[in-house]
Amino acid sequence: MADLRDLQISEKVVIPGGLLAVRFARSGGPGGQHVNKVESKVDLRLDLNACVEFIGEARVVRLRSELATRLDGDGNLQIVSSEHRQQSMNLESALKRMENLIREALAPRKRRRKTKPTRSSARRRLQEKRERGDIKRLRQDRDFRD
Repeated sequence: MADLRDLQISEKVVIPGGLLAVRFARSGGPGGQHVNKVESKVDLRLDLNACVEFIGEARVVRLRSELATRLDGDGNLQIVSSEHRQQSMNLESALKRMENLIREALAPRKRRRKTKPTRSSARRRLQEKRERGDIKRLRQDRDFRD
């Protein structure tokens, strides 16, 4: 297989295609004889250890934590694509998905701002609790003997 294209994560961050490994396999599902003889499924892996010199240690650590469920036994980021019938389309799809996954994992997260309920919402909540308690109290079995 020829060299794979580079992954363009942002304007400044580019991961060389040489760090990618690709394997092909027979895809499952419907398709008759075509499925049994064509290796159209793509298994794309990115060596995160080698990425350190290109994207930095901190980003690699972030990728490992954010995408932990997508790492194989060797710590490589793995994407499998078999949605198309053509190997080239599956390869391009896998490359795009890997770019998007890395882009989303490296995007800064918004910090949660602590808020507290307004006075009126607390008052409404307590009023509703009182009303609910009144309804339940009316349902109780009472002894009406004098």
